[in-house]
Amino acid sequence: MTVGAGLIAIGAGLAIGLAAMGAALGQGRATAQAMDAIARQPEAASDIRGSLIIALALMEAVAIYGLLVGLLALLVFPGAVK
Repeated sequence: MTVGAGLIAIGAGLAIGLAAMGAALGQGRATAQAMDAIARQPEAASDIRGSLIIALALMEAVAIYGLLVGLLALLVFPGAVK
């Protein structure tokens, strides 16, 4: 494994890890705030729930993009990382 290959592997790991960590923190915070909002105003639960589901889907898309970037970094240079 060359030095460049090691940097590619580290970059791929960082891309996947940071995307997953950011999405998880965002999802946790959004869910906590939604539960707090529902507890304060139960009659708006359906509106809050719909907005929460859309926001969670967008956050999950960011995590998937991070996975895609990491995997592409490894697959673009298939011989460099063993």
